[in-house]
Amino acid sequence: MKLNEIQDLIKFVSKSGVSEVELETKEVKIVIKTASKNAAQVIYQQAPMAAPQAIPQQVVSVPQPQVVASSNDTKAPAVSEDSKYVTIKSPMIGTFYRSPGPDKPLFVNVGDEIAPGKTVCIIEAMKLFNEIESEIKGKIVKVLVNDATPVEYDQPLFLVDPTA
Repeated sequence: MKLNEIQDLIKFVSKSGVSEVELETKEVKIVIKTASKNAAQVIYQQAPMAAPQAIPQQVVSVPQPQVVASSNDTKAPAVSEDSKYVTIKSPMIGTFYRSPGPDKPLFVNVGDEIAPGKTVCIIEAMKLFNEIESEIKGKIVKVLVNDATPVEYDQPLFLVDPTA
């Protein structure tokens, strides 16, 4: 079962309102339990295989970025500078990496120009290394996550100035 199929299944179960779904094939067993209306817990078990298989890398594009808005609009002089920036968010749960390997250079640094299709980071999920690509053009203003740390779905990763 492919990673995007698992993600689609999680989204479907979260929206459907069922409390538990179990799916089992020859290769994998997946149990999805929802604790609340919008949260889902996934238990993924891979069945033992007769021979090791190569796991292909999967390229995942970042969902359409959203503008970070100020939550307190009553104070006119205290407008957040972050409101003019676009946030690149994590499309999945996993471990965030800023470079393709320990000895390799970082994908992007603060001040770097990015364009649609440029890899900005890798998120490892279930032993798959997913390259996260930018969908916007701009300049990296801030990296919001430390290297080699866990990230959640929809967690902000980078702030980008689209006017740069």
